[in-house]
Amino acid sequence: MDTSLKRTPLFSAHVKAGARMVPFGGWEMPVQYRGIVEEHRTVRAAVGCFDVSHMGEFEIEGPGALATLQTLTTNDVAALEIGQVQYSLLCRPDGGIVDDLTLYRLATDRFMLTVNAGNIDKDWSHVTTAAPAEGARWRDVSTSTGLIAVQGPRAEAVVGRLADQDIARIGYYRFARGKVAGVAALISRTGYTGEDGFELYVAAGDTEQLWNALLGQGAAEGVAPIGLGARDTLRLEMRYALYGNDIDETTNPLEAGLGWVVKPAKGEFLGRAAIERVRAAGPGRKLIGLEMTERAVARHGYPVVKEGAAIGVVTSGSYGPSVDRYIAMAYVATPHAAVGTDVGVEVRGQVRAARVVKTPFHPSRVKKG
Repeated sequence: MDTSLKRTPLFSAHVKAGARMVPFGGWEMPVQYRGIVEEHRTVRAAVGCFDVSHMGEFEIEGPGALATLQTLTTNDVAALEIGQVQYSLLCRPDGGIVDDLTLYRLATDRFMLTVNAGNIDKDWSHVTTAAPAEGARWRDVSTSTGLIAVQGPRAEAVVGRLADQDIARIGYYRFARGKVAGVAALISRTGYTGEDGFELYVAAGDTEQLWNALLGQGAAEGVAPIGLGARDTLRLEMRYALYGNDIDETTNPLEAGLGWVVKPAKGEFLGRAAIERVRAAGPGRKLIGLEMTERAVARHGYPVVKEGAAIGVVTSGSYGPSVDRYIAMAYVATPHAAVGTDVGVEVRGQVRAARVVKTPFHPSRVKKG
């Protein structure tokens, strides 16, 4: 047992449920309970609960909070209403992605950032040193915050049965405060699966009470605990980027297809000039979707080839249970990025046939209305 690994408030609950625990981003986390494919299909067909308490949360408050965030993030924070969420990026001056995140406007001058678990320390250093927080105060509330994602077509029914308000009124990428199973929560209509659902932020000490209530009260809806393995296949089918695989500090947002969260018109921000240089010249590589036309799994780091020459590299790959295909994401040189292009993936020394396809691989079913 690696004693250096951190544990979420739900560690004991995972062990009791028979989860297979693995190291992930410095945490000991459940990779699966009953099996990745079965858990994946549970989320697509019914509803699943994910422990995502390993994610980091930073709050910034004060009259200078908005200006600080405008400098640090690529999206336009000023466009956010109170009660609204925004997907965004932290970038280095050279345009490399420090992290991807969700940004919550809690009040006029108060915001929360949710960042990736493996990046908490790096991100904290970045946000507190890369831009002057004049008239604003940062707080790292990661260890005091629990987070449970409830995802799937029956998520609204499960959370709604336990909530003290009509959660059907919460729009996509919006949130409300209330109680769920008697626990004070920030109820956010967001997720990482392509299904409708919620992410429930609670005090760390209340996480287990909420988890048990969701699994108990959700039994009629077919709820089940879901591990990181199915979380990965679900997000891959949606072409959602995973930090450390598909995006990192060597990645420009425009290469990754994330130009939609880069808003140069808002004014100066970290990485703006470098990103705009890439926009003017056109990215030399692009993150694309691949479907294996031979039965093989394209894994992270496998070379992508064309006529014997390397043209790129696989960043994520797996069997997609909902699409019944072997799928992957890869960076390839821009001339080979068009949908329909036939390429090869080098799998353990053998080139296997693949084709560039349109993404997402599976249609989104989030409620955007």
